[in-house]
Amino acid sequence: MASSWWGRVVGVEVPAWLPLLVVLVVQAVASVRLVAADTAFQDEATYLWAGHLEWAHLLHGWPVPPFASYFSGAPVIYPPLGALADSVAGLAGARLLSLVFMLGSTVLVWDVSRRLSGRRAAFFSAALFAVLGPTLHLGAFATYDALSVFLVAAAAWCAASARENSEAAGRMAAAGALLALANATAYSTALFDPVVVIVALLIALPSGRRVAARRCAALVMVLAALLIAGLLLGGSTYLSGVEQTTLARAPGSDPVLAVLGDAWTWTGVVLVLAVCGVITSWATRRGARHTWLMAILAAAALLGPLEQANLHTLAALNKHIGLGAWFAAIAAGYAADTFIAAAAAGRSRTLTCAACVIALAFPATFGITQSWTFSTSWPSSASFIAIFRPLTSHTPGHLLVEDPTIAEYYLPAGHTWQRWSSTRNIVLPTGASTGHPAKAAGVTGPGDPAAFARYIAEGYFSLVALNYADTTTLDHTIRTDLARNHHYRIAQVIPYGTHGTYIIYRYKAPQ
Repeated sequence: MASSWWGRVVGVEVPAWLPLLVVLVVQAVASVRLVAADTAFQDEATYLWAGHLEWAHLLHGWPVPPFASYFSGAPVIYPPLGALADSVAGLAGARLLSLVFMLGSTVLVWDVSRRLSGRRAAFFSAALFAVLGPTLHLGAFATYDALSVFLVAAAAWCAASARENSEAAGRMAAAGALLALANATAYSTALFDPVVVIVALLIALPSGRRVAARRCAALVMVLAALLIAGLLLGGSTYLSGVEQTTLARAPGSDPVLAVLGDAWTWTGVVLVLAVCGVITSWATRRGARHTWLMAILAAAALLGPLEQANLHTLAALNKHIGLGAWFAAIAAGYAADTFIAAAAAGRSRTLTCAACVIALAFPATFGITQSWTFSTSWPSSASFIAIFRPLTSHTPGHLLVEDPTIAEYYLPAGHTWQRWSSTRNIVLPTGASTGHPAKAAGVTGPGDPAAFARYIAEGYFSLVALNYADTTTLDHTIRTDLARNHHYRIAQVIPYGTHGTYIIYRYKAPQ
């Protein structure tokens, strides 16, 4: 089947799937260049390391840390998947797995937009989403974010594609199940559950209000049943994790305007076009249902930024705004299509369409530049790992590292997790944690200085590595404690990008 609008732009008839293929190729190339841009980010190292430990627990019964108490997603979903890819092709393999999920999300936004507004709108929706900086970054970032975007997108696709009564029940059940899986993968995705439900309601309204209500009720019932079952199965540890990382997350100190300003810089073009889609739907009298649908899709782009502005934190903002942009891109594609359709049929419309396609170069340029900045915003750990590797290999005792997950991921010694402590909590030989004032150790904040002083005085740690970055005040206190114990000596000083210098202390037992 030919794609007539695309054929008129390029001057020849082309297959209907070719525009989507072009978008996917551009997205893939732009993300692949980021795969080897830097060593593992701390979150990547954490989830991949946890995934390997989860496999060891499943296959061999090895004990694992209480990941569920401080992970912001179920540790048994993405981490094992990422670890499988990491086992096959290392960090690059895990990052390419994320690319697969993000390409799948682009295919889904294409098809939802095609169903709602046609193929031309679908092209612009997919293209706008694909070239955003956050989208390209998540396509080369080995965390649960890409998987969660794909799962919510798949749920929205099920909700938007259930037009016939014969298939609606199955699609609604699938949407509820996919949303539940997305919420378990990343707890923050629950913010978008109402968006999917409202989309399902508005799509189903032409079949009657009762039919629409029944469909939404089925979706919500499946979602609620699976979430309740998951929490009951996970127990108090998972409840504690959900509470500390999502429901009662500690606020930061970043200004609200800084959060909203960054979000605007990264997704503003899609938001503006989505709002234009709402206005266009109202002005052209497409009906209240269609206008409300466009409004809900556009508003989804604000959920992530507003939530983080409420928490006064810029942390991981570039990861958390991609999902809202997925919804807004549908309304943005409709706006672009309507603008082109307003031109006179024939040469004028063809030129207008061609101009809009060429104009995509501007958001693409911004997205490519922004994604490189995102993917190189942390220091390379190559030098630190190269120097720390032989030290851990020849030192069998306990290790205190300010941010240990990078070393735990890269070094063979990381498999023996009971050896590793951070400046947030001390891990005992039994695997239990101590030295943290919070209810669940290792979530946020520095550890208890008195506890660290006591263990340092006893010579509990064979190696101590501090870089005075994340827990600066406690690090200085620990340095004073190390100076009091004359068996600790500085072994190495390692520059660590713009994040300070790692100073490694080594314990020498008395003769």
